[in-house]
Amino acid sequence: MTRGVYARHDATTRWPQVMAAELGCELIEEGLPGRTACPLTDPEMGAHMNGQLGLRIALESHGPIDGLTIMLGTNDCKAHFGLTPEGITAGIAGLLAIACGEPMQTRHGGFKVLLICPPPVLEQGPIAQVFFGGATKSLALPPLYASLARTWNVGFLDAGQHIAVSPQDGVHYNAATHQTLGLEVAKAVARL
Repeated sequence: MTRGVYARHDATTRWPQVMAAELGCELIEEGLPGRTACPLTDPEMGAHMNGQLGLRIALESHGPIDGLTIMLGTNDCKAHFGLTPEGITAGIAGLLAIACGEPMQTRHGGFKVLLICPPPVLEQGPIAQVFFGGATKSLALPPLYASLARTWNVGFLDAGQHIAVSPQDGVHYNAATHQTLGLEVAKAVARL
């Protein structure tokens, strides 16, 4: 990906599709590049990047569902948000409160949740300035997410144990990385 050009991998390459193919399940893919875990208005990308609002809309639009994967936090590492690792984790806690709360669980007849901690970011490439300080923040997230997952009794996967971001821009994944992540997520979902 280069700055200013919107380019995504095709549907068969992206990790959620790889996971669904491996599990043989139907998938509702709600991935939006740039989305945050925290209820923030991104000055560059807009208020619609609020992941908590997006999750609520998705859970009210689709269903019933059997399982939900949540992988957010990379964009919360952007310098202009000024969030700490604990602040980013608080945003994830808000997502889990929505997903695991009685209204959504009742609406869908109960469903399992897998929380995925994204791999650490690199401060390099054409958007390095946007992620100034993000590498240190992202390295602190896995134990915080793991603890939060235990608290909410949801599944957990540390993606950074299996994949790394592309050195091209420091935050996105290449096609091979999507394949690896999709297969690892499939294993984690099967364990739920």
